[in-house]
Amino acid sequence: MVYPTIYLVLLLSTFAGYAQVRHFDFVNYDDPFYISHNPHVRGGLTPAGLRWAVTSGEGANWFPVTRLSHLLDAQLFGMQSGWHHLTSVLIHALSTWLLFAFLHRATRARWPSAVAAFLFALHPLHVESVAWVSERKDVLCTFFWMLSLWTWTRGNRRVSLGAFCLGLMSKPMIVSLPFVLLLLDVWPLDRKRTVTWKQLFQEKTPFFALSAAAAITTYLVQQSGGAVKTFSAVPLGSRIENALVSYVVYIGNMFWPAGLAVFYPYPADSQLWQALLAAVALAGISVLVVRFFSAYPYLTVGWFWYLVTLAPVIGIVQVGGQARADRYMYVPMIGLTIMLVWGAADLLKRRPRVKPAMLAAAAMACLTCAALTWLQTQYWRDSLSLFQHAVDVTERNDIAQHGLGSALVEVPGRLQEAIGHLQAAVRINPDSASSHSDLGNALSKLPGRLPDAIAEYRAALRINPDFPIPHSNLGSALTRIPGSLPEAIAECQAAVRLDPDFVDAHDHLGSALSKAGRLPEAVAQFEAALRLDPG
Repeated sequence: MVYPTIYLVLLLSTFAGYAQVRHFDFVNYDDPFYISHNPHVRGGLTPAGLRWAVTSGEGANWFPVTRLSHLLDAQLFGMQSGWHHLTSVLIHALSTWLLFAFLHRATRARWPSAVAAFLFALHPLHVESVAWVSERKDVLCTFFWMLSLWTWTRGNRRVSLGAFCLGLMSKPMIVSLPFVLLLLDVWPLDRKRTVTWKQLFQEKTPFFALSAAAAITTYLVQQSGGAVKTFSAVPLGSRIENALVSYVVYIGNMFWPAGLAVFYPYPADSQLWQALLAAVALAGISVLVVRFFSAYPYLTVGWFWYLVTLAPVIGIVQVGGQARADRYMYVPMIGLTIMLVWGAADLLKRRPRVKPAMLAAAAMACLTCAALTWLQTQYWRDSLSLFQHAVDVTERNDIAQHGLGSALVEVPGRLQEAIGHLQAAVRINPDSASSHSDLGNALSKLPGRLPDAIAEYRAALRINPDFPIPHSNLGSALTRIPGSLPEAIAECQAAVRLDPDFVDAHDHLGSALSKAGRLPEAVAQFEAALRLDPG
């Protein structure tokens, strides 16, 4: 049965909760690389852009469907950031619809399914996935995830497999979906009564095969791109400690979503005792839900949904420098929501007298989540707001200090403040080539600080000799130093060689060549820059 009122409420609530993103900018964290400054995306749906989307492993990621969605946005809306944001909101709303349709189809429980879908639509932990355009991969992957689950419950196995493939090409976190399908066989589909475990595994063989292939491909692409941390950088013991603690922290954030930030620094100190307590808590909950499976099967399924879907991003294979991230809870939180909502529904059946109090609590929870989501979304309006908040709610956060400093550089009259934050980022993490490079950019804008800026560029290149940005910036700075044109040209040429699609590198090289009197070569570089970015 279709319930148009529920679908309408879910749609309107989602858009109301995120309506403000229509006026939001791109942020300076990943958005320039993936969208706003990416020449392939800015060109829209061109044959060259389509080839790039399908074949590119830029950013140590291969997600052609996500890249195609960015190309389509650019084709339709140009670089009007608000429309890119609204596209993500629309996909999130469609995922909410599919989640409700899947849960209702599988359980025949209308109101628990509606409440679970509402909490998915409007929970503060999901703001990062929806309000950050670079996380289009998250909302797009989840859309295909929910589509795959819904079509699976309808018996459309081929369509479900096709949706799974599209999800893998949006973001590989969907690799855990085959395990979720097995959980659904236990509850609510209850197929274990009529089908053997062998048959249940066999029918999902294509899903498991694709998951294995995607996992291996993703690991190799991220490793070749330098995104996977080595055990010397982050020891296995530290990873296990952080993973155990994170499982518990995420649960706490679901019930008390305070102090959420775009980046959580990896802990510098040991978390051994916290990890031991977390391990005891996780093991205790696992034993309890299994023990009471016959009476409360939804608790078992919801709990292992949470554990399994979070496992690919829990940090045993450490990608990036974050300890955890709100976006990682986008799908795993559904499992905890199932435990909570179906548990409340079960309590209502057993104790009808608590119905008024339970309904009031559910309404209050939904309204509170909606209000907190609205407030959390506001931090994503621009880079300045986003990183100022992150600095305020976290400690020793070099990414937040770096992002805030880079944003302040663009604000008239706040250059000194920007330099202070960039210097703080370098103090916290002296091995960040990006922080050194951007500190150099800021210093170069002050009279008499060009030598300091050049020193920062050279520091960045000592850390990462293959980083094209400091090569290009160093080359540009050296054109202002008498007698340094040959080195300036060499640095800019290195940047172009490392990244032929780097517009600024071509521009800086053209300027250096023109100052050296090599005008035909300079014109060729300026033309290359214009081909990459006609604007």
